[in-house]
Order: sequence, then structure tokens, then C-alpha cells
Amino acid sequence: MTSKQRSYLKSLANNLDPIIQIGKSSLTPEVTQAVSEAFNTRELIKLAVLKNCADDPRAIAEMLAERTHSQVVQVIGKKIILYKESKEHKKIVLPVT
Repeated sequence: MTSKQRSYLKSLANNLDPIIQIGKSSLTPEVTQAVSEAFNTRELIKLAVLKNCADDPRAIAEMLAERTHSQVVQVIGKKIILYKESKEHKKIVLPVT
């Protein structure tokens, strides 16, 4: 992913609300499954890491991206933005470099 594409996805994610919250149990199989299911209907998702989670949001983002075959767009504070291109219903058209 190029910096121009990443910047475009960040701008789209500004208007999104977090759809999944990661709490004190951190990254459980259920959270991973919920993220995978979210990618069935969306290409761009935002997650919130709650204050009671002891793990680093950057590490959580990397693990989630690896497990769901997605890409980390941004980790800012305790918010994570992930992108996974959909083959079936493409909604986001990334700028070509």
C-alpha cells in the first residue's frame, strides 16, 4: 500500500465509528472472528482498544492484520484502522500511483 492510498483510507476512516472494542481479555479468538466477519460486509473497519486492555494497540493491530489477512492503515492512540480489499463487493477504489 502506498502512502497516497494509506492517506486516502485515513480520510475515509475519519467518519467511521469503532465497530469492535477490545477489552481486558485482549485479542481472543472471538475478537478475531468478529473482525473477520466484519470484513464480509466492509473493506475498512475501525476498532477501539479500551483502557483496561494491557496490550499495546500496535501489537494488537499487527496480530489482527496477520490473522485476518488485512492491512494496518493506522494506529493512533487506542484506535486501530484495518483495510481488506473485497473481491465480491468492492466499495473503496484506491488511488492508483
